[in-house]
Amino acid sequence: MLSLYRLLAAMPLGLLHLLGVLLGWLAFAGSATYRRRFLANARQAGYGFGAVRSAVSHAGRMVAELPRLWLGKLPNCRMVNEACVTKAFAAGKGVVFLTPHLGCFELSVQVAARRWREKHGEITVLYRPARQPWLARIMETARNRPGVQAVPTTLAGVRQMIKALRRGAAVGLLPDQVPPQGQGVWSPFFGREAYTMTLAARLALQTGAAIILARCERLSWGRGYVLYFEELPVPLLDQLEPAVQQINEAMEATIRQCPQQYLWGYARYKQPRREAPVQEVAP
Repeated sequence: MLSLYRLLAAMPLGLLHLLGVLLGWLAFAGSATYRRRFLANARQAGYGFGAVRSAVSHAGRMVAELPRLWLGKLPNCRMVNEACVTKAFAAGKGVVFLTPHLGCFELSVQVAARRWREKHGEITVLYRPARQPWLARIMETARNRPGVQAVPTTLAGVRQMIKALRRGAAVGLLPDQVPPQGQGVWSPFFGREAYTMTLAARLALQTGAAIILARCERLSWGRGYVLYFEELPVPLLDQLEPAVQQINEAMEATIRQCPQQYLWGYARYKQPRREAPVQEVAP
């Protein structure tokens, strides 16, 4: 499998995306469960299938582009509104980058790391090792690309994120990912209660770090990507649960800017799995 990944990593991005379109529609046609969840989640956000049907192929593109992003040369990516990130770093309290499951979120951290690592150090991200040994080996290499430090989803990993913020560096999270039981709260997401991580809000509240919203959209025909940065519309609230809801609302607004590339098939409203909590970290 590693040899196959290396072969795919050398292929043109446009060809990988073409393969991804096929994969996306095969998955949509072949899994009734995935199809029902996709349609229900989009409907919950107010979208009919016609408005987000291209998200089916973008889900496939996400899978097909991974070998290139993990093992190959980074594709072209233009950044928009870098100034808000520079301003956030200038405050000296670190930056929490937040991005939903939209577009090429795997690329966004690598591009940001390449841009700011020399002056502000590595970007720290959490990751859960894969169960398959071959995939775990690939991910171990991929997650630690230049300027990116991947840490495990454990108490030690969270402590490393806090240390990074306190020295003025950055961390990256996907706050629309369902955390294990004990690591989140129930909060509205597109009008329906969803179990939502508290880690993003805790990190910002404990360290005073700035929150930057990011979304990395794919361009057509493998022409590359555009990475957009935005500040929170208003400062983060100082109480945990209202802050979590505020982040959910920011993720909703980000998704509405490009709903055609969101992973509507993600099980956002599932019950959390049981696991030891990792987020109770002293300030």
